[in-house]
Amino acid sequence: MIPWLGPDDPFPPVERSLAHPSGLLAASRHIDARTLILAYSQGIFPWYAEDDPVLWWSPDPRMVLFTAEFVARRSLVRRIRAGLNAGRLEVRVDADFAATMRECAAPRRGREGTWITEEMFDAYCDLHYRGLAHSVEVLDGGQRVGGLYGVAIGRMYFGESMFSAAPDASKIALAALVQLLRLEKVPMLDCQQETSHLASLGARAIARADFCSHVAAAVRQPPIDWARYREQAVTDLLRAY
Repeated sequence: MIPWLGPDDPFPPVERSLAHPSGLLAASRHIDARTLILAYSQGIFPWYAEDDPVLWWSPDPRMVLFTAEFVARRSLVRRIRAGLNAGRLEVRVDADFAATMRECAAPRRGREGTWITEEMFDAYCDLHYRGLAHSVEVLDGGQRVGGLYGVAIGRMYFGESMFSAAPDASKIALAALVQLLRLEKVPMLDCQQETSHLASLGARAIARADFCSHVAAAVRQPPIDWARYREQAVTDLLRAY
């Protein structure tokens, strides 16, 4: 059994998460920006199907990407350099957060529906309005072809979802984000769940206790000045590869 949370109920300690399914901690009827801030600051995130209650998770172990360990494979580097040389590739931060989230919510091939509900969309857009959620967009010839979004609190970035409408476009967005986080002395990017795709990019699992300890310190640090990255394209971040 997991607790059902009312509007003002605190989250239970993450150690009370279920072993099966791994990390399931609590459920609630609604999701909003305030609850998301509390959740992420404690190493908790929402993930649920469209017709389910809001389910809150804190798996053990936790998949993370240390920014120093990001793996840009040769094929990705070639694609980045080709795009830069052609002058068609452009990377923006917060160019259109809502549109990027909509793209991430679009049904994927072989999968019906989406886990990004309208209520979730509204809550994360509210976070973005508050300066606590940010997107990275990849453009080819002025057209958005890939991107990602996530939550940023203090010196911690919690990745949420990516989309790609062109080969490697989501990986290019991640490569740009990683370089931005390196410049801002952010050592860790939360990936939430273990996948072979993330592992191929250098992500690895760490103990939940270590993850939560890092988060507790990181969210209390001065936040990144995201506004400075919105003023112009940040394509030059990719020249590090």
